[in-house]
Amino acid sequence: MSLKTILHTARNLAASTAAAALVAASLPVASAQAGQAQAEQEALVDLANPLMGTDSSYELSYGNTYPAVAVPWGMNFWTPVTGEMGSGWGYVYDAHKINGIKQTHQPSPWMNDYAAFSLFAETGPLKIKQSERASWFSHKAEEARPYGYKVYLADYDVTAEVVPTNRAAQFRFTFPESDDAHILLDAYDKGSMVQIDPARRRITGYARNNSGGVPANFHNYFVAEFDHDFTVTRTWDSNGALSADRKREGAHVGAVVSFKTRKGETVGVKVASSFISPEQAVLNLREIGRDSFDQTKAKAKAAWETEFQRVQVSDPNERNRRTFYSALYRMLQFPRTFHEIDARGRTVHYSPYDGKVHDGPLFTDNGFWDTWRAVFPWFALMYPELDGQIMQGLVNTYTESGWLPEWASPGHRSVMIGSNSANIIADAYINGVRGFDVEKLYEAMVKNATTSEGRPRDARGRVLTAVGREGVEYYNQLGYVPYDVGINENAARTLEYATADFSLSRLAAALGKTDDARKYAAQAQNYRKLYDTQTGWMRGRNRDGSWATPFNPLKWGDAFTEGNALHYSWSVMQDPQGLIDLMGGDKAFVDRLDSIFTTPPLFDDSYYGQVIHEIREMQIVDMGQYAHGNQPIQHMPYLYNWAGAPWKTQGRVRDILTKLYSPDPDGYPGDEDNGQTSAWYVFSALGFYPVASATGQYAIGSPLFRHMSLTMPNGRKLVIEAENNGPGNPYIQSATFNGQRHDKPWLTREALQAGGTLRFVMGPKPNPAWGAAKADAPFSMSRPQGGAK
Repeated sequence: MSLKTILHTARNLAASTAAAALVAASLPVASAQAGQAQAEQEALVDLANPLMGTDSSYELSYGNTYPAVAVPWGMNFWTPVTGEMGSGWGYVYDAHKINGIKQTHQPSPWMNDYAAFSLFAETGPLKIKQSERASWFSHKAEEARPYGYKVYLADYDVTAEVVPTNRAAQFRFTFPESDDAHILLDAYDKGSMVQIDPARRRITGYARNNSGGVPANFHNYFVAEFDHDFTVTRTWDSNGALSADRKREGAHVGAVVSFKTRKGETVGVKVASSFISPEQAVLNLREIGRDSFDQTKAKAKAAWETEFQRVQVSDPNERNRRTFYSALYRMLQFPRTFHEIDARGRTVHYSPYDGKVHDGPLFTDNGFWDTWRAVFPWFALMYPELDGQIMQGLVNTYTESGWLPEWASPGHRSVMIGSNSANIIADAYINGVRGFDVEKLYEAMVKNATTSEGRPRDARGRVLTAVGREGVEYYNQLGYVPYDVGINENAARTLEYATADFSLSRLAAALGKTDDARKYAAQAQNYRKLYDTQTGWMRGRNRDGSWATPFNPLKWGDAFTEGNALHYSWSVMQDPQGLIDLMGGDKAFVDRLDSIFTTPPLFDDSYYGQVIHEIREMQIVDMGQYAHGNQPIQHMPYLYNWAGAPWKTQGRVRDILTKLYSPDPDGYPGDEDNGQTSAWYVFSALGFYPVASATGQYAIGSPLFRHMSLTMPNGRKLVIEAENNGPGNPYIQSATFNGQRHDKPWLTREALQAGGTLRFVMGPKPNPAWGAAKADAPFSMSRPQGGAK
């Protein structure tokens, strides 16, 4: 998700995370000596690089990430700021100056931030405006960890540090000797307030900045509590005008407190916030309690290490391991917790949908168009309890707004297409996730699938254009959304609706709704309506049944979303065998798959009127038309498994893993997108990937490491070994699971969660016989003997 959304608009566990952080993590004993040695020598979380993906820009994304200091799924993240207030590119690697460390909730630069405010330290004459106060810094004097950030502000001889809890944080500023040491709190624009209380050494206030998706009463209330008395207190407005007034409210205000400091003296600040009330913000300070800065840091580190120790990978290639854990760090950030714990210990949340406070969990900052593909399957496999909480959060969203979210940040946002919430709900339930009102979510799924986008309105009367299904009347009548009725990206919508209908059919069957199951299973075959046998690609189709002309399969956008016909023609995850049949059989299908990687990266960008960054990311990596930097085609290399050529999946996947990812600032092949591009890497590096939702199956690829150990939710261990693995040995020669020969190019969720040992023997040349039998192919609607029931 990214630039195209902006252009289109212009054109027409979380609650338990804090508790987990309070327990020091003891490293579990690895199931192999190599893993044990590595666990003893290092904290796995210290392999993660939060700067991976930060060398990005509007024109070219190598991740579009920022160094997020947080605990897993935390309500608040913290990040240094190099950009201007309001810019989605708040931190970029090639910047030279930092102007603050802000509380951020930004899921993507394309969605931008909300509820942000920042702290900054200075010495000498006071500078208020961002451009004036910004200090030179160097990456050589910067430390970025998932659990903490530290930077030297060269212009002021100050070292600034921050460490997180779920809803609070501690800052530590180390000053030189100075009679004029200052700490600024910038509450940012779009409505803010600050109030200084010298007796309590506090600054309180609120920030209201947002990029949409909030009700009229939206506030982020904050409290900052200092460990030093103030010598001078001042507030300021958007013009930088200082005042001795201790309270200031307006479009953009801030506060500054000053000190006299000795050389090396530290000033500590405890900060917490709440979307509910000022009182709840103070209550959230209890996450820190009396802990020192170092104790908070240790607990945040332990929270990450607990999760990282559940997935241990051993290999002599440390860069691969660093990439893996950097990706795992990104996977465990979103969706963010949006609920809080009140004075009576109840889980409550401010609703960004109706502006009221309700009981129960809520999560936000997620675009299901991206994350249904691999992030949520990871939660279903490894975190079913958390997944159940997220699903119950969706129940609350539906109850409070009348709709399932497709993109929430923090409330409904009008971006992207499809009704992909159906995929994550059905996938959760089919894979054994419980603890949520599935009947209520099924009701919501059906509403989403039968209501046209653009007609629903939110609590403020604004039209919602990212819920329901735009063109659903045509889709239900014709089996597709026509090209010539004024609905953009119509072919992509059709294909995505068909995938969601498959998920609906699976959940309906599991709930005993037989008629619905048959109805939606039939609609899941609607992809066939868009396959043009003459060109061999999916294609936009007019209302009268004729094909849209002229047709250029290399044209991005138009009938498709952030891609072209070569990318979207593979969006038939529910029925690869049906697609194989349409394309003329296994050989023709394999040849067509191969052609994606060999066709030169030519493109037609006329729909957008410029080369959007997704196009550029495809063009520059020398993989033909394969556009891994965006989601629609990421599953495609695994489709060889359905056509008797698993060895080609193995070669392609290994090439993508090693060529397009690294633990560096330019380490992603495109937008990271709330964990999805990372999830592709994590799954693929382990050796398998969830191509289709709601089947409980994972297609096998090429494991990247020699030894892997996963602790499943039930405490059982799954050990994955890859004998002879290395850079020149990407191909599976044979496989066994718990000592039994395994010739199928897929695995089941039940088998993985049961644990045991999955052992591959790797080699430099393909074994065309392994996994190639047609009867051993994974599940397809047209050939269900793959095992999904």
